[in-house]
Amino acid sequence: MKRLPFGVSRLDRMIGGGVPAGSVVLLAGEAGAGAREFCYTATAMNGLARADPDRFERYYGDLEAETTLPDAVHYVSFTDERGAIVDEMRYVLDDDLVDAGMADVSVVDLGEAYFQVTPVPTAWYADRTSDITDLGDRTDRRDVLETIGDYLTEHAADNLVVIDSVSDLVAAADEQFGWADLTVLLKGLKRAAHRWGGVILLVVNTDVLEPTEYGRLKEATDGTLSFEWESGGSERARTLVVEQFRGVLSRLEDEDIVRFETEIRDSGFDISNVRKIR
Repeated sequence: MKRLPFGVSRLDRMIGGGVPAGSVVLLAGEAGAGAREFCYTATAMNGLARADPDRFERYYGDLEAETTLPDAVHYVSFTDERGAIVDEMRYVLDDDLVDAGMADVSVVDLGEAYFQVTPVPTAWYADRTSDITDLGDRTDRRDVLETIGDYLTEHAADNLVVIDSVSDLVAAADEQFGWADLTVLLKGLKRAAHRWGGVILLVVNTDVLEPTEYGRLKEATDGTLSFEWESGGSERARTLVVEQFRGVLSRLEDEDIVRFETEIRDSGFDISNVRKIR
């Protein structure tokens, strides 16, 4: 099975080199528990692999024999511009890694499609000011879903696409579109991704979801990585659980692995310890 690297070397080695091509993966977590750091690491490392292979080898190591790099990396945001995303990544990753890794990454700002049917002033998210003629354009309440669908159709094949974030779409649900529209889109995306052969990562903050909503998102994707805080005495630790994942979970179950303890280094998200069933 063709696999693409997550960009987290220890995890990739445990699951046979990376994520199966054609997968839609939900990175779901509590605030600050590691989901966003994971997506930053995946973006920068996969970008670095193409832009500077020698530096990639120093940070990541060697790729597994059956692992294939994505042709390109696309980072899609509904609320942030490229500069804000790169600045945020610098809080997580080494500056040199960010500079080199993001050099060839396409950062796509869909702020105009996302905000145009909201009360947010046009000048806050677009390089133009609004006038009375814009009122007619603010009536298409499905535009943001159609925009992301069109972009993926054109750019997702054989590539890594990070969508930051589904939480933003959840916040817009019922105002711009219904929950059914969002879940059906994700189910269609799951079907199309298998044909495209790339990998799509969806970031979502579980703090904003009801249990049934979270369940629908998991059902509409191929795999879910759950990032959680775990308390022990006076300390808290970040943990990662692979909840469900075709072609991945079975490998971990064979080793009786149930939970990863994680940490954030200069090279990004990393696994510090592995817990097994005893």
